[in-house]
Amino acid sequence: MPTSPIPPVAPGAPFAPAPRAPVPAAPAPSRPKGADPERWPDVVALPRASGARTAVAERLVRRALARLPLRVRLADRDSIGLGGPLMDIREPDAFFRRLGAGGLIGFGESYMAGEWESPDLVGVLTVLAGNAAGLVPAPLQKLRRLWALRQPAAQANTPEGSRDNISHHYDLSNDLFALFLDETLTYSAAVFRGFPAERDLLSAAQHRKIDRLLDQAGAGPGTELLEIGTGWGELALRAAARGARVTTLTLSREQQELARHRIREAGHEDRVDVRLCDYRDVTGEYDAIVSVEMIEAVGEEFWPVYFRTLERCLAPGGRIALQAITMPDDRMLASRSTYTWIQKYIFPGGLLPSTEALDRVTTGHTGLRIQRRDSFGTHYAETLRLWRERFGERAAQVDALGFDLTFRRMWTFYLAYSEAGFRSGYLDVQQILLTREDPA
Repeated sequence: MPTSPIPPVAPGAPFAPAPRAPVPAAPAPSRPKGADPERWPDVVALPRASGARTAVAERLVRRALARLPLRVRLADRDSIGLGGPLMDIREPDAFFRRLGAGGLIGFGESYMAGEWESPDLVGVLTVLAGNAAGLVPAPLQKLRRLWALRQPAAQANTPEGSRDNISHHYDLSNDLFALFLDETLTYSAAVFRGFPAERDLLSAAQHRKIDRLLDQAGAGPGTELLEIGTGWGELALRAAARGARVTTLTLSREQQELARHRIREAGHEDRVDVRLCDYRDVTGEYDAIVSVEMIEAVGEEFWPVYFRTLERCLAPGGRIALQAITMPDDRMLASRSTYTWIQKYIFPGGLLPSTEALDRVTTGHTGLRIQRRDSFGTHYAETLRLWRERFGERAAQVDALGFDLTFRRMWTFYLAYSEAGFRSGYLDVQQILLTREDPA
């Protein structure tokens, strides 16, 4: 039986957040010097780009920025924009050359290279995210396949590709993640009681999120629960504390090792089995299935396989509780084959679904049906802010782990970029309850 029930949250309006207090901008990190060309080849060296392509990129970007509530300063040349957060482009020639050659990948690499800065990075990126649909002129949007970089075949989420993709991110270092996550080591959106969120309440907010999922799944004494995507084991721990028996799957050896250690230390080793296993290979039947922000790493071509696996493993009368990051359907359809900065540097093979895509794949390929959705994107923005601030404060410890300045700029950009997506409303996160329509 579920414990500590959380009051239901209306879909689309999870909480009425208090007015958000201004967050002081963290000091901009120093510009990287002497970056390792073997580790960061496309940051150290400017890309090849024709003068014509660079010129076109500069005209388009200038025109787009001039219409936005930003203050864009281009070295000693001029300033454009309607006023707002400052974007300081220190090396315009390099900046526009990167955009001409690589689009948004070049935009992120230019930040990694220190060619542009902002005292309010999240503010700048929030404006850009909120206007994403109109940044590229409509005629060029229709020709996207001609100019946008395509996803590499090597990043496809086959069983072997998924292991490599997951390892790229999650096997960086358990110690690195511990530097900016809270003590629960939970790497997904928390659910807060009010805003602005306080850092010392993050672990409670993570437990609130986990408990809501376990409540939806009906996890309690004797429940056979399958978790797809172990993380570092906190959900499995809380499910075991309820009396459930948990089988949890991960492709990360680092996560498996630490999750097993934490579960053993908590005295739940007899209730939790942490397997190094692809979701496609899982067997058995389970009363409840939970998966937190795992669908984003599956890949569109494998979404039907993923949901058919959930259906195959679900016992009659069972329940599935998912947490998923979503994006607008039209943007997903337009960009689903585009190679992005996030895919190149952070999550190879990743793709965010839309709400409509989840409906299409579950109704088109399975007997699973979505029974309810609870959205809480603003909570993810606050979660990311807390992670970003803590990461910035611990720069010396990140360095001590062997991660250089270019990595720190990359990670800072990733956290700010993600936070901006949720602050602008471009991204959302949902908890989703599914059940199976069994034949009468």
